Amino acid sequence: MIFQAIDKKSSSSIKQFQEEKLKHMLHYLQLHSPFYQKLFAKNNIVIDTINSLEHLSLIPTTDKLQFAENNFDFLCVAKHDIADYSTTSGTTGNAVTIALTDSDFERLAYNEAESFATSGCKKNDVFQLMLTLDRQFMAGMAYYSGIRKIGGTTIRTGAVSPQLQWQSIKQYQPNVLVAVPSFLIKMIEYAEANNIDVNTSGIERVICIGEPLRNADLSANDLSKRITDKWTVQLLSTYASSEMQTAFTECEHQNGNHLRAELLIAEVLDDNGNQLPQKTLGELTITTLDVAGMPLLRYRTGDICMYYNEPCACGRNSIRLSPIVGRKNQMIKYKGTTLFPAAIIDTLNCITEISDYVIQVSKDEVGNDDLQIHLVFHSNNENILAKIATALQAKLRVTPMLNISSPLHLQSLRPAESRKPVKVVFTT
Repeated sequence: MIFQAIDKKSSSSIKQFQEEKLKHMLHYLQLHSPFYQKLFAKNNIVIDTINSLEHLSLIPTTDKLQFAENNFDFLCVAKHDIADYSTTSGTTGNAVTIALTDSDFERLAYNEAESFATSGCKKNDVFQLMLTLDRQFMAGMAYYSGIRKIGGTTIRTGAVSPQLQWQSIKQYQPNVLVAVPSFLIKMIEYAEANNIDVNTSGIERVICIGEPLRNADLSANDLSKRITDKWTVQLLSTYASSEMQTAFTECEHQNGNHLRAELLIAEVLDDNGNQLPQKTLGELTITTLDVAGMPLLRYRTGDICMYYNEPCACGRNSIRLSPIVGRKNQMIKYKGTTLFPAAIIDTLNCITEISDYVIQVSKDEVGNDDLQIHLVFHSNNENILAKIATALQAKLRVTPMLNISSPLHLQSLRPAESRKPVKVVFTT
């Protein structure tokens, strides 16, 4: 399959392209998807009447629970045509399987190559991949395939210790890292303790995954500032999920994460499924284009964000997303205040005395959210609790219960197996 970037075309041309792709997808689902065949029949949807993006609202949305409960009813190909089984991380529920065909792999590689190009990466860059490529993790494969397609060199260190990351940097001299931003703090701390000058390491930029770098107004958040105060490196934000097999990526102007409009239709919806105007928080809902194995139609991601549709200074005219402010099913009501864990995480990541932490959300005896933070410090320091309480009060307007903990206790709170660093746990 041949893909072609359309994000620098006019907004009307992008819309026309997406509408043609949408018609093709609807017919594909009608022919091949048991789940959507039932959904169309149940809701009396005649797909030939869906002729514009505005008509999408006539189709009910689908959510992760439906995807999990009917997982293989979403499969549109014979099992012998499946090239790979990937799974979601399972951090907000049971892991869901996503089956990819050979053409889906081509699409994945194209997406990531274009995403790297959007963030300023180019042929002959040397990338250190600081994340896992095994354990059915789609993102690792996507980054690796995209680097190969763009013509770069890959160093597959995986999620190993800061010491081994620095050894690899010294030996292979990469100029780009792909990493979780909070791990960069540990890299800096190790470098300072071992007389390594981060600013002569040759690292020019970091493609950051899994955690936001910006505030809602797109200014650098505290985590981003804490990194760049010590390390003169360009941090570029990305947002993706296994279900959509596509990434939103920041360009050098850092005005939001760009949609790959040839691969995905994006809506931001209110609780009733209505499209919201730009710069209004809602739930990101996606429709995949040119996915063969498990395409998704109006799939609610559970992620809360806003979008911008003004042209970007880089020349791209597709919409851009704000940072994800939280997940809909992780919204916390605590002492009359609505919170998302992302705000707590951003605050804790900027307190240098903290070595590790887990945010634990449970229900009290009357069913209200109870919030505790279990903290491990670099050294014994009970006085730091007052500093943390003040920082959280300023950011959140409430102060959760703070507990000095141990690495072993944090380990007991986290899921036994996880591909991502788990900072938030919901317990009953």
